[in-house]
Amino acid sequence: MLVALPADVALHARPAGQFVKAAMGFKSQLTVAVDGRDANAKSILQVLALGATGGTVLTLRAEGEDAAEALDALAGCIDRLTE
Repeated sequence: MLVALPADVALHARPAGQFVKAAMGFKSQLTVAVDGRDANAKSILQVLALGATGGTVLTLRAEGEDAAEALDALAGCIDRLTE
């Protein structure tokens, strides 16, 4: 699933923390990717290391029993992020 960060939001500590907190609520293996670089969506350090800035298109992937629900929730979380 492709989703773009809001234009005025970068994945720095607070927004990344919100994203990771949302991801932690699911059993599925969750991955977020930027420009071919993958990160475990449940790891704050890996998400921060992506260096995603406002408007960046993220690729969300999920594998597991609640994968569809997780993707919808993470896409919604990204849409609601603010600085």
